[in-house]
This record gives sequence, C-alpha cells and structure tokens, in this order.
Amino acid sequence: MAAITLTILLGAPAVHAQQECELNGQHVSPANGSTTAGKTGLMRCKDRRSGELQREQQVQNGVFMGLVRFYEKGKLAREHTLNAKGNMHGRAREFAPGGQVLRDAMYDDGQERGLVRSFYPGGQLRRATFYPDRGTERAMVEFTERGQMSMLRCGEAPVLAPVADDAKLCGFVGGASSVDLFDARGTLRSRLSYLAGKRVRTQEFYDNGKPSALDEISGSQRLERSFSSEGVKRRETVWLLVGRSSIRQREQEFSDRGTLVRDQRWNASGEPVSDDSYHLNGQPRSKAVYSGSGSERTVDVTEFYDSGQRAAQGRYLAPGRSRQVPVGTHQRFNEKGEPLAESVFDDKGRVTRERSWDENGELQRDDEVFEDGSRKAFTR
Repeated sequence: MAAITLTILLGAPAVHAQQECELNGQHVSPANGSTTAGKTGLMRCKDRRSGELQREQQVQNGVFMGLVRFYEKGKLAREHTLNAKGNMHGRAREFAPGGQVLRDAMYDDGQERGLVRSFYPGGQLRRATFYPDRGTERAMVEFTERGQMSMLRCGEAPVLAPVADDAKLCGFVGGASSVDLFDARGTLRSRLSYLAGKRVRTQEFYDNGKPSALDEISGSQRLERSFSSEGVKRRETVWLLVGRSSIRQREQEFSDRGTLVRDQRWNASGEPVSDDSYHLNGQPRSKAVYSGSGSERTVDVTEFYDSGQRAAQGRYLAPGRSRQVPVGTHQRFNEKGEPLAESVFDDKGRVTRERSWDENGELQRDDEVFEDGSRKAFTR
C-alpha cells in the first residue's frame, strides 16, 4: 500500500504516442544524435501501434535541415523547412484534413516575412497579415466566411495587395476612405475612414443598425460620441491633440431623452474652466466657474432650484487635483431668493461664523464658531 501511495505522490509517467523512425532503411532516434550522425536522407517516423505516418524530416550530414512534414491520421497537417540553425526558413503551410490550405507563410531565419495568410476550411481568405523585413506586424485584414471584411489595420504604406486593396481602403489614393466591417452574421458593426494610413473616423453600430459610438479626428481635434440603442446621443467629448497625447477640452452628458444634463470645459493645459449641470426641464442645476492659477486657483459654485431660482453659492480653493476647500462666505436661499443660511470660512476651510433665517426672513441664529467646534452668539 505504501508503494502505491508513493507512486501516486511522485506521479506516474505521462503516456505519449510511441514513434519508430527510420532513415535510409535503418532505425534512428531523433532524440539520440549518435543514430543520425553523418547521415543524409529523409527520416520517416510512424506510430508504433497503428503504423500511421506521423513525421517526415530531411537530414543533411547528421543535421536536421530542410523539409519537415507532420501528419495527423495519415493526412498532411503541417510542412515547413528548417535552416542549419534549426529555425524555420522559407515557406510554411498548414492543412485541413481534406487537404485545403489553412495557413501559408514565409519565414526568414525564424521570423515571419511578407504576407502571412490564413484560410477557412472552405478555402475563403480568413486573415492576411504583413510583416516587414524588420519589426513586428504592420498591417492586417480579416474577413468573415461570407467574404465580408471584419477587421482592418493599415500600415504606413500599402502592403496588403493582392488580397486587399489597402491603397484605397487605407486612404493612400483618392482621399479619405470609407470601410464597412461586418460580423459573422453579416451585420454591419463598424464604418471606418482612413487617410494616408491613419484612422480618422470610427463609427460603431448596435444590432438594430443604430450608431453606438463615433470617434472622429479633424486637424488637431478629436471628437468622441456615444449613443443609446435608440440612437440618442448620451455623451460627447472633444480632445485637443498635442503630439502623441490628447487633452480633454469639453465633455457633455445627455439624458435618455437627449437633453443636456452636464457641460464641462477645460483650457489648453487641461485645467478645468467650467462645470455646468442642468435639471431635466432645462433649468440650470449648478454652475462652477474656475479662475486664478496654481495654489491660488479657485472655483465659484452656484446651485439652482428647478425653477431657475438661485439655491446656494460659495467659493472653494481648487489647487490642481487636491480636495476643494471652502473659503469666504457660503449662502443658501429659499425659492423666493431670500437667505436661509450663511457660513463664513477662513483660508484653511474652517468655519468661523454661521447664521440662519426662518422662512419669514427673521434671523434665528448668529454664532461665532471656534476651532474646537464650540460656538457662542456673535457680537461686534
């Protein structure tokens, strides 16, 4: 029993298909270099039990170099060639059980080069990717089984011909392009526009054909919009493009009915300038106006009732992304515009005086407030 337990703990050896290989009529082992040393020819390996061919590989003077083929259930599945360093070099292909090519690529010392193509079992082109002499993937196009384009990435110059006319698709000739992308069901998902290889417009769609998002570049400005499934605009953001970075300039939010509910603005340095919000009836809910710079930067905030009457107002220190600190006099009003409450803050955000009135405008309280929170009636 102990022996069985020890075997389980240590783990039984993995079961692998056993192969028998021969070269020029002699038994050889790919794992034992002495059996192939100095030999040249085509090594063929078969499954020991079924006798099915699984591998063919050229050997040149004891070195595995040249054609390599792998078989599955007697059918050619993959083939490529190796150079003297053991790296893939030249053409490499993969096949479906029926013999159709599933992938076709060229390699240069282990690196993919030029157009690498993959196919559906039915023979339709699935994907084409271009690899330059140096570097990684530069351009790519994908298609559905229906033959409709489903993805496109453009390079710095046209490189996808003859499988795709990316000179036109990517806007290298004839001005900005218009490219429709579809999913496997044939539903339009995206509409892209490229100019000189750069994407300048992207529009996404819901299943019902309504737009879901828009991303558009014009000059130094980038515009982003998002929509509900009913086609109502819900958000719009404008960015300033500076080199490889972008600075938000304006952002608007809309209700499900399309009415504006918030409007924020920033300056060219990315500092907030204003932040306005609105009730669904169109009346202002709040307005924030920024001024000053650095540690002296402030924001004046005014709140409103849905009637448009002022409800509250106050000033805050707003240095950078730090917490806003109330300063000066902050007031609240009733819907008639009469004062209800007033708080006075010092430059550190501590309240120093509080007053309140009733609905008839009668002063109810006027307290001096101390640092420990205690208070007493204010006296001059």
